[in-house]
Amino acid sequence: MAAAARSAAQAGLAGLLIAAGPDLAHLTGYRPTAETERLTLLILAAGKDPVLVVPALEAPDAARAPGAGALTLRDWADGKDPCALAAPLLDPRGRFGVSDNTWALHLLGLQRQLPNSSYTPLTDCLPMLRAVKDARELERLAAAGAAADAAYAQILHLPFAGRRETEVAADLAALLRTHGHSQVDFTVVGSGPNGADPHHEAGERVIRHGDMVVLDFGGLRFGYGSDLSRTVHVGEPTAEEQRVHDVVREAQQAAFAAVRPGVPCQEVDRAARAVITGFGYGDRFIHRTGHGIGVTTHEPPYMVEGEEQPLVPGMCFSVEPGVYLPGRFGVRIEDIVTVTEDGGRRLNDAPRELAVVE
Repeated sequence: MAAAARSAAQAGLAGLLIAAGPDLAHLTGYRPTAETERLTLLILAAGKDPVLVVPALEAPDAARAPGAGALTLRDWADGKDPCALAAPLLDPRGRFGVSDNTWALHLLGLQRQLPNSSYTPLTDCLPMLRAVKDARELERLAAAGAAADAAYAQILHLPFAGRRETEVAADLAALLRTHGHSQVDFTVVGSGPNGADPHHEAGERVIRHGDMVVLDFGGLRFGYGSDLSRTVHVGEPTAEEQRVHDVVREAQQAAFAAVRPGVPCQEVDRAARAVITGFGYGDRFIHRTGHGIGVTTHEPPYMVEGEEQPLVPGMCFSVEPGVYLPGRFGVRIEDIVTVTEDGGRRLNDAPRELAVVE
């Protein structure tokens, strides 16, 4: 919280206003049981003690949060205006960074109380607020990655042919929970032509012998994210299917090899794209190479052309190039990677070869 307040001051802000959601969880460890119309707001400003404004009925839970010892709690009762409680704690003419998921109801309430104040989203003013992870966070991300690896290892031994995509997706979700995930955010199972849609939602298509199947799954374990993609084949692949998979695997390795401190994020994307383009599939790689991960499964930084943010030790993000052939099949290979002092380290160890399943 102190570091966030300093960053806000360096960005020319009067402070930060953090609503219930991932930023609040990251800074305080507090996750309200429900994000409702009742205002929960962390107020951070350099040189001042952090204050957490909470509904009175949730104050006992907030007092047990890991960061509560560094906070002053101000609770408010139903029937009172929480913005009237929060407003005197703010610079009436200040410009504040606000968490992206802040309710309009609450922000407009503060503006009524402080008509000369102004606000800007954290994505614009401090996009890297959560980007650099400390040792404890890295341990949790590594554990989440290992859990996803374990789920993948087990799914390879379950039947694919003759089953619906939704059935395999349900197996993946159950395996993630078996290996400690409290929340499953997505289980993409794209079989055959559905694999050419990068964000295909598992549907009722029956998987067939001869299908390429894209698996992309993840969620939260002890509050930190996993996100793993592998592509498998039902029965032996054709020479073309194997070749496309080999191209994507080479691109993924090239992108990983580009990871080191000081390198702009876009260079990771360029490294993967150069390989895929060189093999003639450049127009079939239709998404960015990666996204950050932490207390959410998608967050800054992004490995995409135009992102000049230099990589910093402790940043964690996906490296996930893909090739998508409409009406036929798709291939994606994804690991979570963290930046080290002299390069990068994968947080996933699942085999990257094209696995053959039944």
